[in-house]
Amino acid sequence: MIIDRFLAEKAKKTERALAEYIDAWQGAPGILLEAIRYSLFAGGKRLRPALALGAAEIVSGDDTVALPAACAIEMIHTYSLMHDDLPAMDNDDLRRGKPTSHKVYGEAMAILAGDALATMAFDVLAQAGDLRVIQEIARAAGVGGMAGGQVLDLQSEGKEISLEQLRRLHACKTGALIRVSVRSGALLARASEEQLEALSKFGEHLGLAFQIADDILDVTGDEKTLGKPIGSDEAKNKSTYPALVGLDRAHRLADEAADSAVKALEPFGSEAGIFRALARFVVERQH
Repeated sequence: MIIDRFLAEKAKKTERALAEYIDAWQGAPGILLEAIRYSLFAGGKRLRPALALGAAEIVSGDDTVALPAACAIEMIHTYSLMHDDLPAMDNDDLRRGKPTSHKVYGEAMAILAGDALATMAFDVLAQAGDLRVIQEIARAAGVGGMAGGQVLDLQSEGKEISLEQLRRLHACKTGALIRVSVRSGALLARASEEQLEALSKFGEHLGLAFQIADDILDVTGDEKTLGKPIGSDEAKNKSTYPALVGLDRAHRLADEAADSAVKALEPFGSEAGIFRALARFVVERQH
């Protein structure tokens, strides 16, 4: 399948660069680097790095310029998962089919390894030499993005919220990092204003489609395939699309978001074909 090949190729390139960055780190306690490697190389689709690399490739034909951003974003994403899994947050014991970081290394080490990854990300990102990208990723991961979205998620547990509030929650918690992945690759490849606007809209709609699909999988998925427990959102009284609008409408909303993502790519020709296929993959995936 073309998407499987695309993701595998970008994942391999990202993981090779990540390993070089981690191996070059000096002066860190061994156990800290071990905990970092455990979560950073635990598998996964590497969707966000693939988006950064793919956007750069669409714009310029060369994805290499986006490698620092791809690696930094994956470090940030990984640290967020390590912290989300902690007992104080989602209290999850499995991630990608393996015991979560705090189950292996203890809560304190999981917190510190996540903290280290968050700061290492910006060390790596600085190597791209573009302050716009550094600022955009910082904002996407911070109070108005991923971290703020996690707060909204915690505050919404056990409460009824509107569809618009749920959209805002997910636009911050999940969508911001997906959108900035696309934008980072485009910026580093020197996209035109028209290209940047189109890819930004694509990333925004893709982030929404991705989150709705995730909510659906938590209801309909298979634990072995997902690599984590299913039904955890319902057990924690989390606000999700299936809980708010039902499964049938959630599927329709996911399809609409994917269609909007594809429509945003109209300024591009065949070079954006992989992103069009990716929009469908996001809502049709089983893990």
